[in-house]
Amino acid sequence: MKIKDFSRYTRSIFAIGLLGMTSQAIATATVEVYKSPTCGCCSKWVDHMRENGFTVNTHDVGNKDIRKKSGISETLGSCHTALVNGYAIEGHVPAADIMRLLQEKPKAVGLSVPDMPHGTPGMEGSRVDPYNVLLIKEPDQSRKDTTIYNRYDPYAKQVEKTEPVATEAEKSSSIMRLKP
Repeated sequence: MKIKDFSRYTRSIFAIGLLGMTSQAIATATVEVYKSPTCGCCSKWVDHMRENGFTVNTHDVGNKDIRKKSGISETLGSCHTALVNGYAIEGHVPAADIMRLLQEKPKAVGLSVPDMPHGTPGMEGSRVDPYNVLLIKEPDQSRKDTTIYNRYDPYAKQVEKTEPVATEAEKSSSIMRLKP
């Protein structure tokens, strides 16, 4: 019985070690970014990726050709396109979502944050808009046919916090209230 327990313990330690190595391997993946040489928000997104452990090579040639070659439709377009481990990343996708994609390895073209929403990595400022990270499953898929991979809504949490909480007296009250 003790040998089985030791074997399980050893396998658990080994699995934890592999998970750590996998996370490190994901974060050290090389990202090839195609952008305009004059785009400041693209440069800030590159900084965001580097701050999250990615190695980034930039190509200041614009992104229209690589976007088309990668199978990303114009409806999903943004100001830069990146390639990493066989996936295309369009626009200001957070590094955490890219790490998740690389870990899960779905059959997909890649991820997109269409347009340039305020508050995305590289587009930080005083304004923050809700936005979705979209999973592109097929080449040239239009925006309406993608799947939402992650949602970012800075206002959703504020709504939860401002909802009134019933006091103990209100919860145990047996007073019948009539609706107007």
